[in-house]
Amino acid sequence: MNILGFDTNKIENKIGHEVYEACVSTGRVVVLLQDTLRFLATANIKETLRQMAKLGTDSLPIVAMTTMFTGMVLAVQTAKEFIRFGAAESVGGVVAIAMGRELAPVLAGVVVAGRIGAAIAAEIGTMKVTEQIDALRVMATNPVSYLVVPRFLAMVLMLPILIIFANAVGSIGGGVVATNYADISSNIYITSIRTFMEPWDLIGGMIKGAFFGAIIAIIGCYKGLRAKQGAEGVGIATTSSVVTSIILIFVCNYFLSVILYVTGG
Repeated sequence: MNILGFDTNKIENKIGHEVYEACVSTGRVVVLLQDTLRFLATANIKETLRQMAKLGTDSLPIVAMTTMFTGMVLAVQTAKEFIRFGAAESVGGVVAIAMGRELAPVLAGVVVAGRIGAAIAAEIGTMKVTEQIDALRVMATNPVSYLVVPRFLAMVLMLPILIIFANAVGSIGGGVVATNYADISSNIYITSIRTFMEPWDLIGGMIKGAFFGAIIAIIGCYKGLRAKQGAEGVGIATTSSVVTSIILIFVCNYFLSVILYVTGG
């Protein structure tokens, strides 16, 4: 059927093909996750520690810089308004809770997805197109156990630690702005954090970080393992890894927030 110059049959076929590919990709990701969890007990500790240093420690500067300025902006936006309504003693608590529950986990996840997710997809994708993964299979080495598991463990363990640093740096940045821009004393700011913030605000953010780390690692490895031949294929896999990871982080963040702070809280 032709409507306004568009072939509706072709459009329907294309939509059906995209939906089919999305379902197939989802199934493959689930299978990869199952295989990864199955091989966790046999993880190479040395390689996992190397990946933790590479994927986690090296990301600390950019995560700290991002969250520090986010905490500063949050303090700028809220301090004057809170003072106007006589709630200056609440500024520290608001900044710390916002950082702990949402901003630190999400921003750290997005930054790490852009930096590490792309690196994982590019590294494994290059191995795929240069037939190094086929060589691993020839040597009776399972690619999931050798490549995916150490990266998965490293991301799941290191992202919550990065979030702890992000919370501290963001709160410090907010405190600097609150004391210098809004003339709120440091004692009031710190007391506000102690009064309003609860341990679960930090723990919940770290739980989010573990899930986000799993998403980044699995998606990055999957896109790398499915990369097509050539430099263009590796580039497409890298871009797709970052975009998919960030989207899933935001979707997952909503459901985790509901579970951790609404239903569970």
